[in-house]
Amino acid sequence: MSEKNTVRHTHGIGVGLRHAHYADFLATTPAVDWVEVHSENYFGDGGYDLHVLETVRRDLPVCLHGVGLGLGSPVPLDMNHAGKLRRLADRIEPQIVSEHLAWNAVSSAYLNDLLPLPLTDEALEYLCPRVDALQESLQRPILLENVSAYTRFRVDQYGETAFLVELARRTGCGILLDINNLFVNQCNHGEDAIAAIDALPSQVVGEIHLAGHSVTNSGVIDDHGSRVTPEVWRLYEYALPRFVHCPTLIEWDTNLPPLAELVEEANRARGVRERIDSAPVSDALVREQK
Repeated sequence: MSEKNTVRHTHGIGVGLRHAHYADFLATTPAVDWVEVHSENYFGDGGYDLHVLETVRRDLPVCLHGVGLGLGSPVPLDMNHAGKLRRLADRIEPQIVSEHLAWNAVSSAYLNDLLPLPLTDEALEYLCPRVDALQESLQRPILLENVSAYTRFRVDQYGETAFLVELARRTGCGILLDINNLFVNQCNHGEDAIAAIDALPSQVVGEIHLAGHSVTNSGVIDDHGSRVTPEVWRLYEYALPRFVHCPTLIEWDTNLPPLAELVEEANRARGVRERIDSAPVSDALVREQK
């Protein structure tokens, strides 16, 4: 069996592979269990970025995290983008492919953002065939991530995680649970992060993200530019007994520190997991997992 097709199981704690740390990854394999990359950075047929990714892939499992597709956009699904993603997935054999529950384009413009959708039955009817089409194109299931929303809609009929659960039920996709995003939305909209976690069945969540945020006069911003805060660590500890086998990613995209600091955050997440793993499982959780 070729190296590319060697079966690996993504587990434990991963970090994002970013350009600033390429030299570190080429020099040695960091003490992490896997890496995640932004898919669109590797759509080309060659070049240094793809060389680094293929080199790292020899030693660590890779997950692909898309930031540009905009599944909820009011324009036809970009099948050219989906085709490039399929080509990359075939080349890298990622353990997970994920996208966002967001939109980013209209007929006249592409918006470089992850914009929130109305959480309605109409939006579900719109999204389901688009998720189905993407999964059919990729020939694999995807995970969809909850996003930091800086506005909400009066017409919303669901909480975001409940919406994602229904979307997963209809399409067979999974959920990427970003715990920092839950906290940001709790701060900005008064939403209950604990209730959002409780709305998620254990079997539907396939990955967890942890990241830092910044607090401004206008609100809390999901900028991935600092260490995970104590509040987000506490939410992670709350979530882990339900999603104990999910891989966890430390996301850090701006104000990047040395790789050693990123690995230190990953080790903290590992310590939290080991502590939760060793704790007794409550009867209520056992019933829920069954």
